[in-house]
Amino acid sequence: MSGRKDFLSQPAPENYVAGLGRGATGFTTRSDLGPAREGPSEEQIKEALAKRAAALGTAAPTAYGVGKKRGDDEADEDQFQDAENEEGLFAMGNYDREDDEADRIYQAVDERMDKRRKARREARERAQREDYEAKNPKIQQQFADLKRALGTVSDEDWASIPEVGDLTGKNRRNKQNERQRFYAVPDSVLAGARDSTQLGTEVQEDGMMTDAPDGTANDQTDGTVTNFADIGAARSKVMQVRLDAAAQAQSNGTDSVAGTSTSIDPKGYLTSLTKTELKAGEVQLGDIKRARVLLESVIKRNPRHGPGWIAAARLEEYAGKVQAAQNVIRRGTEMCPKSEDVWLEAIRLSQTHGNNHNAKILAAKAIENNDRSVKLWIEAMHLEQQSVAKKRVLRKALDHNPNSVAIWKEAVNLEEDPNDAKLLLAKATEIIPLSVELWLALARLETPEQAQVVLNKARKAVPASFEIWIAAARLQEQTGQTQMVFRVMERGIKALARESAMLKREEWITQAEICEQEGAPLTCQAIIKETLGWSLDEDDDRKQIWLDDAKASINRGRYETARAIYAYAIRVFYNRKSVWLAAADLERQHGTKQALWEVLEKAVESCPTSEVLWMQLAREKWQAGDIDEARRVLGTAFQANPGNEDIWLAAVKLEADNGETEKARELLKEAREQAGTDRVWVKSVAFERQLKKDSDDALALVNEGLQIYPKAAKLWMMKGQIYEARNMLPQAREAYNTGTRACSQSVPLWLLLSRLEERMGVLVKARSTLERARLAVKKNPELWTESVRLEYRAKNMAAANQKMAQALQECPTSGLVWSERIWHLEQRTQRKPRILEAIQKAENDPILFVTAARIFWGERKLDKADSWFQKAAILDPDYGDTWAWWYKFLVQHGTDERREEVVARCVQTEPKHGEMWAAVRKHPDNAGKSVEEVLKIVAARLE
Repeated sequence: MSGRKDFLSQPAPENYVAGLGRGATGFTTRSDLGPAREGPSEEQIKEALAKRAAALGTAAPTAYGVGKKRGDDEADEDQFQDAENEEGLFAMGNYDREDDEADRIYQAVDERMDKRRKARREARERAQREDYEAKNPKIQQQFADLKRALGTVSDEDWASIPEVGDLTGKNRRNKQNERQRFYAVPDSVLAGARDSTQLGTEVQEDGMMTDAPDGTANDQTDGTVTNFADIGAARSKVMQVRLDAAAQAQSNGTDSVAGTSTSIDPKGYLTSLTKTELKAGEVQLGDIKRARVLLESVIKRNPRHGPGWIAAARLEEYAGKVQAAQNVIRRGTEMCPKSEDVWLEAIRLSQTHGNNHNAKILAAKAIENNDRSVKLWIEAMHLEQQSVAKKRVLRKALDHNPNSVAIWKEAVNLEEDPNDAKLLLAKATEIIPLSVELWLALARLETPEQAQVVLNKARKAVPASFEIWIAAARLQEQTGQTQMVFRVMERGIKALARESAMLKREEWITQAEICEQEGAPLTCQAIIKETLGWSLDEDDDRKQIWLDDAKASINRGRYETARAIYAYAIRVFYNRKSVWLAAADLERQHGTKQALWEVLEKAVESCPTSEVLWMQLAREKWQAGDIDEARRVLGTAFQANPGNEDIWLAAVKLEADNGETEKARELLKEAREQAGTDRVWVKSVAFERQLKKDSDDALALVNEGLQIYPKAAKLWMMKGQIYEARNMLPQAREAYNTGTRACSQSVPLWLLLSRLEERMGVLVKARSTLERARLAVKKNPELWTESVRLEYRAKNMAAANQKMAQALQECPTSGLVWSERIWHLEQRTQRKPRILEAIQKAENDPILFVTAARIFWGERKLDKADSWFQKAAILDPDYGDTWAWWYKFLVQHGTDERREEVVARCVQTEPKHGEMWAAVRKHPDNAGKSVEEVLKIVAARLE
């Protein structure tokens, strides 16, 4: 017979878990573990380690204290020694200036590397966050389109939705409960309930009520007798007892039974208010008592703890017990004689409550125990009323604390004679040569010549102080030595760099702004000139950093600092147009006309190929009324930029606005010959249309221009508009159709063709035109909005809603589409939820901000409406419709000053875009009108 065990008697393999293939998991019970037992002994561990070492062919290890176990007395004492507490060879190491400089260099390198990697790190984190949000949208975002689709469900569709059946069986259980039978409660249960709720008041009856033939009824049910007369009499008796007790309590002035009596005084209805106030006072008093117990415990546990005595004294003062507070703080001074805070509290208590003499005595005792305390000496000085006594106290204070800057300052402030103050400060600087504040105070009192000597001494005494160098530069500015200001600042920066005491670049800008604020613009410029490029390398984006610094200074109102920053940036980036434009904008906003002209003249010299700078200079001369100078500037610009269309068109505008029609026409003719771009042809046609809308010259020019530039969409639009002005609609349709075939991506051409078809009464062609446009230009908000408008202008609201749903799917972040839906396809009560949803979809859209402002305007929330209009104008100042809506709002609800402010900002911005703004501004009838006039026309047409 084989000795192999059967399968069920064999031991399980190691780590075997029954049913693991079916998803089971293993677990262990107490019976599997067995009773607790000790771990392996030291000999067993040693034997196991030796056996493992022999198997590996190495020497037996001595870890865990097995091989080489030492006694407790032989333990290595250096094992747990603090690494920071160096001994032996490194015991006398000092942290000198070179170590400090090395630490600062390493720190600067770390900051430098972190700054260089910051932009890439933030971009990577932002991309990861956006990717995560795109892959893990919220439930609300996933079902937003379905929720919007529910708005198209009609009432009939809602009514036709079937009811959900009873899946839980609730109705079945309710029916079963209704079928349950209820039986009348026997009289014995009523009697038992009566006996269980009886009060402890015994009711005495004069006689027993028994069954009598006079009509008293006895009822017998289930072997018990119920006497209803007995029950009624007992109830009446209990009620009478309660009423008597309530009346007696009210007469005695005690609290009555709840619900049976009131404490209302018939002469006044505020009777219970006194009880409420009393309870509040009791609670406050209880809190004070608990706090007193806690503070007494603190004092008893640690009587040398000064803050505990101060807190206990202030608690008594808060409770109104001034004498107790003084007694507590007196005990505190006895227990903590070296605590200046306890003495100061004792002096304050005495002085606050009118005992100034006692305060002086306390101050004297305090100084006896703390003659080095500056606070106590100054407090003792303040207790004196006469100036002579104050000076006497300060002299004694200086005897004990000759190195205290605060005491010297107080002593100097008491001197009325400047000569005496100078003597004190001279003595103070001899005793405390490292105090920059004292040196600067002495320099301010001296004459300019002597102040320079003082600052030189201060510079030698404190070579790492930047304040002394700034003061020296300001001294040179006050004496009128302009060149010395920059020279002193240059020397100062070099000296500070040698001493490794240079501030950060941002801190130097702050110091420059302080100098500007205190009336030292030359020192401000010198600081910026010497320090703006500090710690910046050529591979940094220095231009953008300096432009950001200048903008920050402008926002803080420090225009001289910003002007100095721009001047430094111009010296470094002499041929950069953006720096010159920023400097010119600063002078335009916060400078003079002469300064602006000087900046622009230097700009065109350094950037002669920049037509923007030339045009700005010509415009500034023109607006100042110097037409001849503007013509000269444009002539010079022609020489520097031959064939530049912007300069040609600027010259045409200059001549046209000044009534020189023939000169403007000749310039346009020359421009078409020398710089014949499509834009020049468009301006030529527009100029002829402004002179006469249905001019044959304009039509001839547009036909000639289309032969040269058949892809110019604006020329096709102008041709169609000329035919429309002549009421030649078929020819206009042909022009628009030809234009859409040549320029299929021009949205305005498609819109003009669709509106022409609608004007001619052919809605089917208008719809087909917009459909072809949407196929040619995908996901365009203007085309979808025009499709919706076409349907609701045709009174087809169902089609309009359908188009709107498609538009929101194609352009979910378009403010124009959302605004159209809110104003024309939503009920008034649903506008605010829709605008909230729209702003969540498209966060920064000026059209939505204007829509929100109009909603608040309709609800008469004028402040909110004005703030939303302002947000829209700040977000996109080039959108003219925003300014028009804001102006219209202020015409109804604003002040004259507010309207003038908005008009001035609009004129300064000169907006060029906007659905209504562009149509009004480019109309031939409005040619030559100012921005303010266009603003008022657009505001009048808005609905």
